[in-house]
Amino acid sequence: MNKIFLVIQREFMSRVKKKSFLLATILVPLIFPAVIGGMVYLAIQNEKNKETEVVQVLDESGLLSFEDSDRYSYKSVEGSLESAKDEFSKSEDFALIYIPDFDIDKPEGVVFYAKTSPGVNLVDRFENNIEAQIRDIKLTRSGLTEEQLDQLKTYVRIDSFNITETGDEKKSDAGFTFGIGYVMGFLIYIFLFAYGAQVMQGVIEEKNSKIVEVIVSTVRPFHMMIGKVVGVASVGIFQFLIWMILMSVISFAGMSAFGLSIDPMESSQMMQQADEASAVQANEKVQEIMTIIRDIPITQIVLLFVFYFLGGYMLYGALFAAVGSAVDTPADAQQFMMPIMMPIIVGLMGLFMFVFNDPHGSVSFWLSVIPFTSPIVMMGRIGFGVPAWEIALSMVTLVGGFIFTLWLAGRIYRIGILMHGAKVNYKVLAKWLMQKN
Repeated sequence: MNKIFLVIQREFMSRVKKKSFLLATILVPLIFPAVIGGMVYLAIQNEKNKETEVVQVLDESGLLSFEDSDRYSYKSVEGSLESAKDEFSKSEDFALIYIPDFDIDKPEGVVFYAKTSPGVNLVDRFENNIEAQIRDIKLTRSGLTEEQLDQLKTYVRIDSFNITETGDEKKSDAGFTFGIGYVMGFLIYIFLFAYGAQVMQGVIEEKNSKIVEVIVSTVRPFHMMIGKVVGVASVGIFQFLIWMILMSVISFAGMSAFGLSIDPMESSQMMQQADEASAVQANEKVQEIMTIIRDIPITQIVLLFVFYFLGGYMLYGALFAAVGSAVDTPADAQQFMMPIMMPIIVGLMGLFMFVFNDPHGSVSFWLSVIPFTSPIVMMGRIGFGVPAWEIALSMVTLVGGFIFTLWLAGRIYRIGILMHGAKVNYKVLAKWLMQKN
């Protein structure tokens, strides 16, 4: 055990003392807010600097009308479609919309012409505009008045509550809950790749530098692999904690610099001073958000995040170490990386395809229990209220998966770490697994 601890200490100190670690630890909390802030600023400036685009409208039906906005100015044109297209091609206008004399019950033939390919949402925006006008025309022709039309427009908002076994009600918000789960799952996804690659790269470097041959004279290869995996994991946790502290300090400092406050009472007073009418609705929204935040089990989420980060990393870290021991260069490792990376990618895709739509479905359940995908998927489900027995089952299977991959990787590592120049494939790895000594 003392030798394993010495390997862990060596891995931790050798990485923490590097300039790259110090730069990444300090710069990442500064770069991400700066990048996000810069993108928001550029988006705002881009909207401000956009000139009003002219859109020509050839409406043969005479039923539709378009109102000018800050973004688009509509110009009605006459004549045939061919002449309109000819004139449009010679002009500097943005687009031409052709509306034929269509059947109100089956509108077809509307065409959007532009000199360059339009944005993804642009055509949808014009489609929604035309659909809304046709819908109003149909309702008007049915004999309804404007007041009756307004009365037909109904907006329903469903408040979501979770009822506990004791009968207590807690306000819930699926989008907010999924956002927290997705962020946690995505962080684990990034860490598995980043720190797993560090383990593999470190093993390859030590193998090629012959340092490992000196180390294994006093430390068993299996113990050395455990120490390396745990050592890099401790570096990841240490770096993550520093990031959280720095980001919290930067966030509070930034909010203070811009005169913002996270105190809901203070925010309510500021809003009331600005606009008493809109402050009531805004304050209700703030209070609702604060209620949802208070009901979120932050302590449980943080503890589970640490567990699944460590469990997932240890599971994949052992496999990365095994791959690093079997090859001589990172290029040789590519053939073995895909089987390791696929479960991680499947876990991230599962967040969108299954957890978001049905967090308690059978697919979501199994993805959160299978150890190769559970670190990512279970973090996405946590916010939706997962039963305790499912969390316990997931944790047990993850520990079991880690023990299995550690044993599997250890049998490859003990032989591969001392092999040089050998052409390794899956057949050779299988032979190493079966080899007793």
